[in-house]
Amino acid sequence: MVKNDFLTYQAQTSPYPLSIEIKKAKGSYIYDRNGKKYLDFVAGVSANSLGHQHPKVTKAIKKQLNSYTHVMVYGEFIQEQPLQLCKLLSQTLPNTYSVYLTNSGTEACEGALKLAKRFTKRYEIVAAHHSYHGNTQGSMSVSGAEVQNRAFRPLVPGTKFIHYNLVSDLKKITKNTAAVILETIQGGAGFIVPKDGYLKKVKQRCEEVGAILIVDEIQTGIGRTGKFWGFEHFEIIPDIIISGKGLGGGMPIGAFIAQKNLMDVLKEHPTLGHITTFGGHPVIASAGVATVNTIQNSTLIEDTLEKEQLIRSLLKHPLIKEIRGKGLMLAALVESPEIAAKIIHRCLANGLILFFLLFEGRAIRITPPLTISKKEISKGCKILLEILDELS
Repeated sequence: MVKNDFLTYQAQTSPYPLSIEIKKAKGSYIYDRNGKKYLDFVAGVSANSLGHQHPKVTKAIKKQLNSYTHVMVYGEFIQEQPLQLCKLLSQTLPNTYSVYLTNSGTEACEGALKLAKRFTKRYEIVAAHHSYHGNTQGSMSVSGAEVQNRAFRPLVPGTKFIHYNLVSDLKKITKNTAAVILETIQGGAGFIVPKDGYLKKVKQRCEEVGAILIVDEIQTGIGRTGKFWGFEHFEIIPDIIISGKGLGGGMPIGAFIAQKNLMDVLKEHPTLGHITTFGGHPVIASAGVATVNTIQNSTLIEDTLEKEQLIRSLLKHPLIKEIRGKGLMLAALVESPEIAAKIIHRCLANGLILFFLLFEGRAIRITPPLTISKKEISKGCKILLEILDELS
């Protein structure tokens, strides 16, 4: 009955949802209505940085609920938690950066694109094939996923696409370019890592032509790759940073971040250059503050690289062709999408939650909470290896 209601009344995003009926979640585990326990190797698609019901996040949310919830549209009242979160994020960066809190990563992308156009007075955007930056029309316009985009055209005009990691394509970045937007590590495409100083070369080209470099850290940021920001691995400083997912510790949030001289152009000519009712919501911001503080005041970021090496050492099997990614943003690639789907569904039946990537059907997503223990990693990898043996 409940599943029928789910399929009838709640809008679906695919013909075959996983359809687990959730009762509770805690730590690295999710529990269904029948009491079955699932080890979570997905973390809400990289969103639950600190796992489920982390006590510091929960405490912060409850404390803020006891004070007030929504009081005014963004940017008018001084509220402790949003201000503290903005300051914490700025302090992770050189110089003084200004932070605009939003409701989601895709809204942060929209704001970043507007900011780049407003600052440069140009309209052309350069983005990467097979990229993903969100699902609103502006974000889709700079996402190189034609299989999805063609169903919704016309989208926002003015985007040129380049191939990620192909240096010869950088000549397409010209003095007509307002911004280049790239994921630090391409997510939906299969966790593609930049190589041979690619991002430094992109930054250099942007500086040559006066274009803004927007780096999408929605998935790679907040410690997931073994640095607070993923771009720290690649020795660049973007002009604008987009954040989301793991920033809220499981709560809905986004942010676009820029040096103050950039961000200030949204204040005038026209005023209200970007506005939002619920962006910077104090309850959500309190979860963000607790998440950032917990990650920074612990060894979770350093531990992430050790946990990556543990996963790589354990997941050696003939069916796994390669493991891509960095930190706890990993994708195990198998021979075909059909094999990947079988593995994911059989692991689910055996109490391990894995998931797909958007555009690389051969990939199996492994993005557990940063708080996952090495013992839990070993347990999950054991389940996965048993399923791989069954399919061999």
